[in-house]
Amino acid sequence: MTHIPKDHPRYASLITREKIAEGVQMGITSLQGLVAQGRGEAFDYLIGERTIESAAIAERVAVAYLLVAKRPVISVNGNTAALVPGALVSLADITGAKLEVNLFHRSDARIHRIIEHLKAHGAGSVLGSRGDARLYLSHERGIVDKEGIYTADVVLVPLEDGDRCQKLVEMGKIVIAIDLNPLSRTSLSATVTIVDNVTRALENMIHFTKEMKKNSQKQLQEVIDSYDNKKVIADAMYAIQEHLKNLAGREGIEWI
Repeated sequence: MTHIPKDHPRYASLITREKIAEGVQMGITSLQGLVAQGRGEAFDYLIGERTIESAAIAERVAVAYLLVAKRPVISVNGNTAALVPGALVSLADITGAKLEVNLFHRSDARIHRIIEHLKAHGAGSVLGSRGDARLYLSHERGIVDKEGIYTADVVLVPLEDGDRCQKLVEMGKIVIAIDLNPLSRTSLSATVTIVDNVTRALENMIHFTKEMKKNSQKQLQEVIDSYDNKKVIADAMYAIQEHLKNLAGREGIEWI
């Protein structure tokens, strides 16, 4: 990894890029994942590279869903494996969720490398290699494990493809998406949309889980029942607009 001084004004962003590039070199992340990372980084910049209030609300609701679920699963792709393997393992451990590798650019070799990468960060059993069930999709994101995503009641899908998100919702599953683009198909289809950087979102969710594990099922359900995903998406759009207005004002640019 290239040495990046910690006082660099873009330190966090550059470290993220390095992790993705390293993931490609390790055979974990696809080349297409580099493009997806750049798109997400652009939206993160628009939102101010921070966890906005509505995202924190969505993260708490996501935790409540994971804690009340009977068969929760966290889906892992190449980018998340490269960026946040430890956080994925920690969140799965404290919520009781299973980890399952699911890839658009799928190969047995990549599945194996990601599973081993997650195990190197403390994971026990990781699903995804069996591929003994199929969602009704025309690409390889539809290949899933029967004991994992196929029969899950709640699925956390960080950095997701919109059509698989839609399909999972159609199957009656609760789908939690982490997506910095509030108007993506994934964001608009998910049950819970977390408009936040995956690195911040997972750390926040780990923190919230430690707080909320002591809550009763009734208390967790109250958190879920009070949630409005459309409002969260609207709030994210407003936050982007206000951040851009503030930037323009700071630079003396008239906002139209």
